[in-house]
Formats: sequence, C-alpha cells, structure tokens
Amino acid sequence: MILDADTDLQLERTLQVPADVIWRCWTTPEHLKHFFVPRPHKLVSCDIDLHPGGRFNTVFEVEGNEMRNDGVFLELIPGRKLVFTDTYTEGWKPAEHPFMTAILLLEPLNPHATRYVAIARHRNAEARAEHEKMGFHSGWGMVADQLEAYAQTL
Repeated sequence: MILDADTDLQLERTLQVPADVIWRCWTTPEHLKHFFVPRPHKLVSCDIDLHPGGRFNTVFEVEGNEMRNDGVFLELIPGRKLVFTDTYTEGWKPAEHPFMTAILLLEPLNPHATRYVAIARHRNAEARAEHEKMGFHSGWGMVADQLEAYAQTL
C-alpha cells in the first residue's frame, strides 16, 4: 500500500497472536472493549454491523467524559483487512466533522504470529499533524500491546 507522508500515519508491529484471533478481536464488541482505547480510557459501548456500509459505532470514556464516534466499514477481507471511517455514518450519511479512515492489515507470519499494520488516513496534512500531536504512535502502540495481551488469553 502506498502511503502519503502528508496525510497518513502508520504503526507496524509483529504480534504473537494468529491473524484470525486478531480479526475476531477487532470485529466482536465483547472483545473490542478489552483493548480498543489506551488505558486508563475505556470503550463503554460498541455497535458493529460487519459488512461494507455497516455501522461501527463506539463510545469512549476519556477522563470522565463520553465521546461518541459513529462510522462505517468500507472494506472487509476476513482475517486480512479491515477498513473503517468516521467520514460517513450508517446509510452513507456524511459526518459533520470527519477525522480519519483506519486501515488494519493482518499478514500471518506463522501459525502464532501476525504482521499487524494500522494506518490512519486523514483528509489533510493539518488533521494528520493533529493526530500525531495527540499521540498516534504511543496511543495506537498501546492499543496494539493491549490487543496482543488480551488476544493471547483467548
């Protein structure tokens, strides 16, 4: 995948978990709650309708405040690729303040390890810079660590 340095951020890790387990974690609300936001923040609600155009709605609790993020799935290749965005909500309704499109790529390296690539695509360089300043690498890195630790218990 070709990245645009002006608008894209990327995190790449090798997780000691099979790709199908990572996929299940990312696509099942009961699993997502265990890793989706960096601790001490938490995911308090998640509603998934897993198909292109289906909803991916989440509510986070950050420092006592709830933050709602509604979006849709754009592309799904089971066990390999998951693409979602907050640019639209269910029914392809444009969002008032879109932030990014996320692309997760999973490449099995062996039966117990997966190359995990998380890409955040932004509408412009300013949004990318804002996300980087918010702590994209540390935050998404913590999410990857939390995902790996949780997935290893399944």
